[in-house]
Amino acid sequence: MTEPLLPAPLITDDTVVFGLLALCLGFIFYGSSKEKGFWSKFYGIVPAVLMCYLLPGILASTGIIAEKWHTVNEAGEIIAHSSRLYHVASRYLLPAALVLMTLSIDLKAIANLGSKALIMFLTGSVGIIIGGPIAILIVSIFSPDTVGGNDFDAVWRGLSTIAGSWIGGGANQAAMYEIFKYTPEKYGAMVLVDIVVANIWMGIILMGVGRTKQIDKWLKADTSAIETLKVKVTAFTKKISRVPTLTDYLMMLSFAFTATGIAHFFGNNISDILTNSFESVSNQKSFLSFLGSSFFWMVIIATAAGIALSFTKAKNYEGAGASKIGQMFIYLLVATIGMKMELGKVLENPGLIAIGFIWISIHALLLILVAKLIKAPFFFLAVGSQANVGGAASAPVVAAEFHPSLTSVGVLLAVFGYVVGTGGALLCAYLMEVASAL
Repeated sequence: MTEPLLPAPLITDDTVVFGLLALCLGFIFYGSSKEKGFWSKFYGIVPAVLMCYLLPGILASTGIIAEKWHTVNEAGEIIAHSSRLYHVASRYLLPAALVLMTLSIDLKAIANLGSKALIMFLTGSVGIIIGGPIAILIVSIFSPDTVGGNDFDAVWRGLSTIAGSWIGGGANQAAMYEIFKYTPEKYGAMVLVDIVVANIWMGIILMGVGRTKQIDKWLKADTSAIETLKVKVTAFTKKISRVPTLTDYLMMLSFAFTATGIAHFFGNNISDILTNSFESVSNQKSFLSFLGSSFFWMVIIATAAGIALSFTKAKNYEGAGASKIGQMFIYLLVATIGMKMELGKVLENPGLIAIGFIWISIHALLLILVAKLIKAPFFFLAVGSQANVGGAASAPVVAAEFHPSLTSVGVLLAVFGYVVGTGGALLCAYLMEVASAL
């Protein structure tokens, strides 16, 4: 089986595509700011952040833009092309955003949230680990061919990459791909399931944000610690709030991108040293293989830099809008992620999509059950889930939808996801292998 040729989109220049994505974000946030009329009603139902994924997805699905495509030269050779926008957003804007969004973090106040946030995060991880093999068993009853395959074509190998993505993130997903060597020509279908199912689940969570009070009442949750954190951070922000100057903006960019440069420098070197020095890190089958990912160390170091700055006077730059600039960077990243969604291909492999929806449903049901048992707020359920399924790109966005002061909670849980992602995904993969053989 050869990789299908992807036609060139209408717009291939990344500069123009970036402008188009910026236009989409402006259109979305201008509409969502309206307090009356059609857009007020529309965004009262459909979350603005969901549209930040969906509009670029529609542009990609209609052939206007694309993340990947092929051309054929005069010699008849197939040339692969890809947009660099996601790479730039994830390697430059994401670490900068993590610095700016943790600049004013209050670790003591976050610690006062208690153990429920961590319990919900780990519950989400367990839901992914057991959800994969259960989904395979269910789908095998109706469509055994969907979950079959031999050797490197075995579907469970491909699904292991989704497990890596949904427990940790891109680095963990790449590790699973290297470990289990799933057939490259079929890997695109797994990426599609990952993106489509994860974004639909995120959309459901975001729709629930508008009904947080009703959900918390049903869960009988104690939200006092969350409210205390909101009040404390909001009061601090008001106290230091000021009209930002050019110097303020340049200082914030200096903090963000200096830390990004440091994160890349040390991240690359640490991953190289560990990979070359320890077999348990260089061996992709080891649960410690994530330590060899430069992306993992980049996220860790950028977050640590932001936390370190929070103990200095730099935290006062929150009053000039540090976290808002960080959120702007995150939304640009979100738009580039949306480019990966080709909505027209959703029904090309309904069996795999069915596995994805059953899998995420088990994850969701387990989260709801545990939240009900321990009376955890919906905020912990939503952010605990997205710290798994969405990682550093989505968890802060979802946290901010509840309240901007809660963004740092999403950042810290997402970082934890990268740590447990590879080990959890390996366990899930071996369970899926057993399920496929039954």
